[in-house]
Amino acid sequence: MNRSRLVVVDTNVLVSRLLAPRSKPAQALRKAMTEGKVLVSDATMLELADVLNRSRFDRWVPKATRVAFLRQLTENVSFVPIVEVIRAIRDPRNDHVLEVAVNGRADLILTGDEDLLALDPFRAIPILTPARYLVS
Repeated sequence: MNRSRLVVVDTNVLVSRLLAPRSKPAQALRKAMTEGKVLVSDATMLELADVLNRSRFDRWVPKATRVAFLRQLTENVSFVPIVEVIRAIRDPRNDHVLEVAVNGRADLILTGDEDLLALDPFRAIPILTPARYLVS
């Protein structure tokens, strides 16, 4: 019996999904949620909530839609407790993505962040763009 794929989805992919529901990031998120489990941490969800609360998104997506997206996402992901702290990336604000992957024993990381992509693979965990993931 095969276990579900454990996927860490970076905030930039989640925001892209909300802004462009038919985009490659949106398709990749749907695939990750259908074929496996999406892993997050408290830090992941706090970052996403902070980003989605920014008024600059008001002209593209109503605040109520952003809140509903965050609520629905929270109900459909698996939270990973962070035991091992990671400090491996140029921008320490992105270390939480690596922490979720390592602590959650993820099979892959989905991101559009060049700093994270440059680390591919990180501790044998592939780091893929949404487009690459869709053809994998």
